[in-house]
Amino acid sequence: MKMLSLEDELKSNSYPGRGIVLGRSDNGEHAVIAYFIMGRSENSRNRVFETDGSGIRTRAFDEAKCSDPSLIIYAPVRVLQNDTIVTNGDQTDTIYDGLKEGKSFAESLKKRTFEPDAPNYTPRISGLVHTEKDYMRYEMSILKSNNGNPDSPLRYHFEYPQPVAGEGRFIHTYQGDGSPLPSFEGEPKLVGIEGSIDIFTQLVWESLNSENKVSLFVRYIDLKNGSSETRIMNCHEE
Repeated sequence: MKMLSLEDELKSNSYPGRGIVLGRSDNGEHAVIAYFIMGRSENSRNRVFETDGSGIRTRAFDEAKCSDPSLIIYAPVRVLQNDTIVTNGDQTDTIYDGLKEGKSFAESLKKRTFEPDAPNYTPRISGLVHTEKDYMRYEMSILKSNNGNPDSPLRYHFEYPQPVAGEGRFIHTYQGDGSPLPSFEGEPKLVGIEGSIDIFTQLVWESLNSENKVSLFVRYIDLKNGSSETRIMNCHEE
C-alpha cells in the first residue's frame, strides 16, 4: 500500500466527518493517537472536547443551543490499564465494558452497528491501542451499512500487531461531502507520522477544513515508561 500524506488527505476532503489516526512516532518512541470531529449543522458544531480522567468527553459549548445530544455527547476516549480506546460514539463505553468482561475488541463490538441517523447511517469507527514497555499494537474497526441499506450491516476489523515507526493508519466516517453523506470505503489509509506531538497536532488541525472542523484530540504515549502527553484543540476556544 502506498503511503499517503495525512496533510494532503485532509486538505483534499472538505468533510471527512470524524476521523481516527493510530500509529507509531517516527522516532519509534511513542504510540500516537488522534481523533477529530467536524460538523455542518449548528447542533454538530456546538461541541468542545474536555478532559475526563485519563480520557475525554464531548460537551455542548452552548447548552441553550444543544437540540439533540444523543449522537454528539459521548466519551470518545477512555483508558483501561494499558488499553486506550478511541471511537466516534458511545461504543467507547461498549468496548470498555467488554474488555473488563474479558472480551476482545472485536467481540465487544458485535452488539453494535452504524448510527441510526437516516439517510446517512454514519459508520461507527473505533480504535484500540495497547502499550507495554517498548511495545505497542493497535486495532481498528468500522461498522457501516451496505450502501445505505439499514437492513444489511457490514463489519470490518483490522489488526496491526507490529507497527512501524513513522507509519499510521487513518480511518474516517465519510468519503466526502454529499447528501446523503457517502460512507468511508476500503481499509484504513496508510499515512506518515512525523514530528513531536505539537508539530503533529498543528499539522492535523491546520489541515482540517476551517469551515467544518470542530475539535481535535492528540495523545503521544511514551513506550518506555507509559507516560503520556495530550493536546486538545477546540474551534470555539481559539
